[in-house]
Amino acid sequence: MSRTAGVLLHPTSLPGPYGIGDIGPRAIRFLDWAASAGLSVWQVLPLGPTGLGNSPYSALSVFAGSPLLISPEWMVEEGLLDAETLEEVPEFPEGPVDYERARMWKERMLRAAWENVRRGGDAGARAAREDLKAFLEAPGNRAWLADWTLYAAIKDRQEGGPSTEWYPPVARRKPAALEAAERTVTVEREYCAFVQWLFARQWRRLREAARARGIEILGDMPIYPALDSSEVWANQRLFTLGENGMPEEVAGVPPDYFSGTGQLWGNPLYRWDRMEAEGFAWWITRVRAALETFDMVRIDHFRAFASYWAVPAGARTAMEGRWAPGPGMKLFEAMRRELGELRLVAEDLGIVDEPVRDLLRASGFPGMRVLQFGLMDPTSTHHPNNHVENAVVYTATPDNDTARGWFEGLEADERARVLETLGGDGREIEWDMIRVALESPARMAIVPMQDVLNLWSEARMNTPSEPDGNWEWRMAEGALTVERAARMRRLAEKSGRVFVA
Repeated sequence: MSRTAGVLLHPTSLPGPYGIGDIGPRAIRFLDWAASAGLSVWQVLPLGPTGLGNSPYSALSVFAGSPLLISPEWMVEEGLLDAETLEEVPEFPEGPVDYERARMWKERMLRAAWENVRRGGDAGARAAREDLKAFLEAPGNRAWLADWTLYAAIKDRQEGGPSTEWYPPVARRKPAALEAAERTVTVEREYCAFVQWLFARQWRRLREAARARGIEILGDMPIYPALDSSEVWANQRLFTLGENGMPEEVAGVPPDYFSGTGQLWGNPLYRWDRMEAEGFAWWITRVRAALETFDMVRIDHFRAFASYWAVPAGARTAMEGRWAPGPGMKLFEAMRRELGELRLVAEDLGIVDEPVRDLLRASGFPGMRVLQFGLMDPTSTHHPNNHVENAVVYTATPDNDTARGWFEGLEADERARVLETLGGDGREIEWDMIRVALESPARMAIVPMQDVLNLWSEARMNTPSEPDGNWEWRMAEGALTVERAARMRRLAEKSGRVFVA
């Protein structure tokens, strides 16, 4: 297999005038820059519609796409929205994502487009309605779209309130109550379906543009859906929920690199016995959809498939948890029987013991190597001398500080050990780390865009266990320079990650 290089950049971090990056023209410009830089992989974070906290890892659905990522410019270009609408855009700051204002404006824009399609009598509106009908009837969409539109429509009626706080018979999906609720939200469900059709249509256009430039898209799959999500609400039998619909145990991790008391995520856990009894059908449907959306998919928190940390509901910290057995290879064998080749990447970080390593070897999936975790420890699997071919190497993950911020936060002796491994004098620590990542024997090397741009800690994407200020970073207009592309390309060519005729 060929050696490749790529960049980690969530679409929300792209620049633009609408308060948040999207999958439209500026994403195309980014692809042009990436191709000129010799990059052939674009890694994104989960693309689902976000709720409280705006974390893509706690989306309202693991199947649906986020309305915030839809491009207004492409909607005008496709005749779904009047050009005058873009003249009424409020003035957004160039800095961090303004989720609330962006959400309010895009909601108005999307509803205007839906009215144009729903009521329009011209050929464009009729064609859009026919295409929407085909989208609704596609077998791959039937598996999740009806649940999503019903959940999203009821949630809108409940002014965004979580499903656990809805009228109890609806929250618990009692048939008579569900039928009554469906009759009251028919029109809103049509709108929610339209938004998903539009997202899928634009994403397909962007993916075709990436493919035309020789770039594959690496997606990201959180292991657990959020408690307040379409999937948990629609499949309550598959999760550790009590009679009241609330979790009995929740997900997290014990004390780790990021937190001395562990991380308490709060997601309901799977009832793996029930999933196995159903042939892991829910997981197969989920992975099939992901591999149709992306070229490759990284599965977050891979270690939980070997054993996972189960924390009693109501615990104050994750320290009160216990280890419980995961499904192991039975899950991946079931996937392979149904789906064939699985282009998956295992996020094998955190507490990795021998059973986790055994599962990774048995699966054959590439694991991860993160330079920030290993540059000071020659015995670490993350140290460059210990990298393996079947891996993806990163300078950092979205949960880490930027390379510059991380390095400057080290003690003097720690910085000395880092430089002993990397070489250089630390003045361009980002590029020293990029060079070493690209020189790694790992088949794929991924660099966060913040490191390419030489940014400090203010550009950090996420700080685990910190509830506020995450997922907001956006790059500045003009940051993707010819000079940065040329420098990246030289390193990629030198390390054998770009084919040179």
